Amino acid sequence: MNSLIEIGFSPCPNDCFIFDALIHQKIDTHSLRFAPVIEDVETLNRMAFEGSLGITKLSYHAFAYLTQHYRLLTSGSALGFNCGPLLIALPQTIEKLNQNPQHIQNLKVAIPGRYTTAHFLLSLAYPKLSNKIEMVFSDIENAVLNQQVDAGLIIHENRFTYQQKGLEKIMDLGQWWENRSQSPIPLGGIVVKRNIPIETQKHINQLMKESVEYAFSHANDVMPFVKKHAQAMDETVMKQHIDLYVNAYSVDLKAEGKKAVTQLFDQAITSQLIASYPPDLFVE
Repeated sequence: MNSLIEIGFSPCPNDCFIFDALIHQKIDTHSLRFAPVIEDVETLNRMAFEGSLGITKLSYHAFAYLTQHYRLLTSGSALGFNCGPLLIALPQTIEKLNQNPQHIQNLKVAIPGRYTTAHFLLSLAYPKLSNKIEMVFSDIENAVLNQQVDAGLIIHENRFTYQQKGLEKIMDLGQWWENRSQSPIPLGGIVVKRNIPIETQKHINQLMKESVEYAFSHANDVMPFVKKHAQAMDETVMKQHIDLYVNAYSVDLKAEGKKAVTQLFDQAITSQLIASYPPDLFVE
C-alpha cells in the first residue's frame, strides 16, 4: 500500500530543480508518494510552526526554533559561498549612507519574512535597525524603486536583476557571514517531522539525495517543471539561480555543511534567540 506524504517547497528554480524527480517518480520512490505543496519560503516557514507539513523546505533561521519538532535531511539544502542576501537601495540612499553611516538605523527596510535566514543575518549585522516591513521577496525590488521603503533585503533571483534596475548594494550579508564564520552560508534545508519513523526518515533522506543527483545528470529533463513555476523569469536568470543554490552541499551536507549549520545555531544561542538544540539534529 502506497503512503502519500505532503512535501512543501517553493516555486523557485532551485527547489523545482531538485524536487522534480522525487514528486514525479523519475526515481524509484518504492512505497512512498509525495504530494507537493508549493508556497513561498516564508509561508512554508509559518506552516512549519503550525506543524502542518510532514516534510518541508525551511529557512535555517526558522528551523533554529523548531529543532524539537523536526530533523534536517543531509540532502536538499541550499548552502554556499557568494549566495547570501543583499541589502540594496537607490543610489541617493547609498550616497546619504556614505556621508553618515549611522543613518542606516533610521531606514525603513523591506524584508522577505521574519523567519528567513536573510532577516537573521540582517539582525546580526545591524542590530539597531528596527523599522522593517515584511513582504513577499519578489515584491521588494519594486518597493525600493517606488520609494515605499528606503532599502530592501533581497534573496533568490533578485541578486541577478537589481543592478539592471538601477539599484545598488549596501552590503552583501552572505559575504559578511562568510568572513565571520569561514563557512558557507546556510540558507534553507529540508526538514522532516520527528514523529515520522526513523527508518522512513532515512529512506526519505536517501530519496532526496537521489532526486538531486537525478537533476544534475538529467538537467534538460527537469527544466520543464522549473519553467512551469518560474513565471516570467528569464531563462538565463533561471539557470544562474540554479547554479548558485544547487551544489555539492545539496547532494550531501557532509562535515563542512553540518558545521556551517551548527555555527549558525550557535550564533542564535549567543544572540539569545534559542536556548539550545538537540544533538540528533541531522537525519543520517
